[in-house]
Amino acid sequence: MGYLKDLLLNIFIICSPLVFYPYIHKVKNNTKLFRLLLYVLFAIAIITTMSFPINLNGLLYDFRSIPLAIGSLFGGIQVSILLYATLLLYRYFIGSPNDWIYVFSLVPSFMVFLYIYKRYSALTLTRKISVAIIYCTLIKLMTFTIYLSIVGQLGLLLNNPWETLQTYVIQGIIAGICVYAIELLHTFFQMQEEIIRSEKMKIVGDMAASVAHEIRNPLTTIKGFIQLFATADLDKEKKMLYQKICFEELERAEVIIADYLSLAKPDPEVIEAIDIHYEMHHLSNVLMTYANYNNIQIQVATEEEQAFHIQGDRYKLRQALINLGKNAIEAMPGGGLLELRTVIRDQHAWVTLSDNGSGMSSEQVKRLGTPYYSTKEKGTGLGIMVSFGIIKKMNGKISIKSEPGEGTEFHLIFPKAN
Repeated sequence: MGYLKDLLLNIFIICSPLVFYPYIHKVKNNTKLFRLLLYVLFAIAIITTMSFPINLNGLLYDFRSIPLAIGSLFGGIQVSILLYATLLLYRYFIGSPNDWIYVFSLVPSFMVFLYIYKRYSALTLTRKISVAIIYCTLIKLMTFTIYLSIVGQLGLLLNNPWETLQTYVIQGIIAGICVYAIELLHTFFQMQEEIIRSEKMKIVGDMAASVAHEIRNPLTTIKGFIQLFATADLDKEKKMLYQKICFEELERAEVIIADYLSLAKPDPEVIEAIDIHYEMHHLSNVLMTYANYNNIQIQVATEEEQAFHIQGDRYKLRQALINLGKNAIEAMPGGGLLELRTVIRDQHAWVTLSDNGSGMSSEQVKRLGTPYYSTKEKGTGLGIMVSFGIIKKMNGKISIKSEPGEGTEFHLIFPKAN
């Protein structure tokens, strides 16, 4: 039972670096840091296994060769040298005899590592496992054979060969499992990177296709009218009408380009305290003309007795609120009421923009704020996307309530400025 207990403890110690390996893999691009962390993990495993050896018929066995081999094969020459040095220093620290003889006995296994290391990364998974098992076995077998031969105790290695063989088999199984687990993690991380890369390429492709599609429409219209100017005898009134349409289409193209460019703008640089009550009145004044033109009434209700400031870029916030307000107005083509409200609750400002327009279904609400989706016939969906991004960068939260034919409510929640 004591033998089994020490064996299980060694297995647990050896497998423990695998728990932390996914976190180390994240810094793999920083080669020096990756190798340092890899060395630390496997050095701790070597030291711990050496601290809990298995006494087998007078000969002390431990599984130091497994973290030494795995760390060397996956860490490279620098990590291997450090691991070998750590093994020797700790052996000296715990008072083991014949230090120089042990150093001499360990050198052949390091030469084996130098021979197989450069070829190891190009091997298949099965061969990597096989090489790791052989290398682990050679470290122990060569070191014991040379060391015991020099000190004249080679007979210890031949006592109870069945039990000795069991330790080598168990060692090989553990080493194989470790290599398989690490390679499985590598494959998983590579798949993740490929998925992320393909998603990025897909987004770029979709964006390019969307820009081309959105810009082509107004340009086609302008092209047609330019051809009319060149081929037909037009009276002054028609020329003025066609010219007006061309300018409108050019302005629409400018708006589309501005929406796309706004996605690439950096984070807000001007951070200041913003009076949320004042901003709601400012929003009302900005939208007033557009609302009157569309037969919309605007009502503002703010709790001005409670002064409240939020933190962010004032002009970015205005851009977001105006965008949401214009969308609300455009959702009421037959006229209606736009309500702007602020309520102060639990150190947060609750801002509400509500309309009694056409409303949206639950599916439309879910898709709102995603690129290329809009409930408007000529919309790109990027205006709402940019607005949502601005609000979230200010640590704001967004919730939407809407029913078809019953209007829409946007609830924006901002924390109090520090």
